[in-house]
Amino acid sequence: MSTARAWFEYSRGGDGGGACAEVAAHPAAVHVRDSRNPEGPALALPPAAWTAFTACVGR
Repeated sequence: MSTARAWFEYSRGGDGGGACAEVAAHPAAVHVRDSRNPEGPALALPPAAWTAFTACVGR
């Protein structure tokens, strides 16, 4: 049995029309999906990769 993911809007993006990504964290992976297509595919990243990505986006 799987547990439902708690998705939240990723707000590090610019002001170009609202949030475009949602994120759900889990100890084994960080899941990312398009907020405009929540039923579409989601990308699963190892937590270390997500940390490296957000460090670059914040610059």
